[in-house]
Amino acid sequence: MSDDIILKVEHLSKQYRLGVVGTGTVAHDLNRTWHRLRGKEDPYLQIGAVNDRSAAASSDYVWALQDINFEVQRGEILGIIGKNGAGKSTLLKILSRVTSPTTGSIKTKGRIASLLEVGTGMHPELTGRENIYLNGAILGMNKAEISSKIDEIVEFSGCQMYIDTPVKRYSSGMRVRLGFAVAAFLEPDILVVDEVLAVGDAEFQKKAIGKMQDISNTSGRTVLFVSHNMAAVQKLCNRVVILENGKVIANGGTAETIGDYLEKNLVINHTYVVEGFNNFQNGIRKVKVLTSLDSYYHEQNENLKIKFEINVAEPINDAAISYQIIDFKDNNIIHELLLNKEQEFGKNKGVFSITSEIKDLAIYPGRYKLNVFFADNGLKLNFSRLIEVCGFEVIQVCKRDYYWQKGSAIYKENKTKWIISE
Repeated sequence: MSDDIILKVEHLSKQYRLGVVGTGTVAHDLNRTWHRLRGKEDPYLQIGAVNDRSAAASSDYVWALQDINFEVQRGEILGIIGKNGAGKSTLLKILSRVTSPTTGSIKTKGRIASLLEVGTGMHPELTGRENIYLNGAILGMNKAEISSKIDEIVEFSGCQMYIDTPVKRYSSGMRVRLGFAVAAFLEPDILVVDEVLAVGDAEFQKKAIGKMQDISNTSGRTVLFVSHNMAAVQKLCNRVVILENGKVIANGGTAETIGDYLEKNLVINHTYVVEGFNNFQNGIRKVKVLTSLDSYYHEQNENLKIKFEINVAEPINDAAISYQIIDFKDNNIIHELLLNKEQEFGKNKGVFSITSEIKDLAIYPGRYKLNVFFADNGLKLNFSRLIEVCGFEVIQVCKRDYYWQKGSAIYKENKTKWIISE
């Protein structure tokens, strides 16, 4: 490995047996031993299903990871993305030496600190302060080195009041805060962070992302970051690897790779029907985007209609319905709200059709989706929360000149009209 490469993964694979704990039957173990004594490959490595969690099992074995290859340079922040079950957490556990690979090799330079799940590396009976010293010792630091950083760790975590309280009494958010602070400030050469930051509040997530950038930019340390938050990955990472069914399907620049990933996973159905809806409860039964081209395509600067079918089983005094149009980096582009005091639609029982029409929709060409909410605004009671539904694409049919810089103001003027009918 060259001096610039701090981590190298070659032909890494991990196989699991489905349905049981262990390697299988005694016959399988004897067969493995017989092949190993003769210097031959494990016979069960030649079989195994692809790691597609949505498909029925076709074998007793499954490849959680299969033939993974990539390199990470010193000081680089590498994002690892993919659907649930793609193999991201398995890869990080192997890199962190929580589990061993079935085949392949990993070459690293320096210490690795991991934050894979809430409470990783924390002993519940020890206090927060004692856990800091324990984690530092595991990373190979002496007591003096840890003591020189403990004040920074405690301050960053925001757990000053509870630092001498056993960790078992911490909330999940507090454990994540302390765990991240320990991993970040004890100066590992490679910091491995799984989706656990999603447990923290928005303030802490912002601090954590800033700290990871600081670790990379000023200290020259390497970060491996797994997240489903594409905006965080876009902001933080220099490069992105995409995993799908246990295999690397893309490895490249952040913006281009995330764009390809989001487009591939676009939900193009512009009608969303709530399955198994109970007619005896308040809620949204259906959402439909009515685009200008009678498909999931919408021409830029044309009127866009979004139609909601609302069931009011019990009268709602302070009903509110809202929706967000978001892009595929989860940026909120437009947010519209209708309150019952503006136009009554919740005080009487029945099924209501509510249409929101946005005049001359002037957003950039690209793919978008909806978040939809229906609630009692006064009681803070949420009836329906539909996330990432009704995908549609804005296209530019007639070329027009635009006089604003891309990435600045996106939506020129709000001209929304609400229409309610029963």
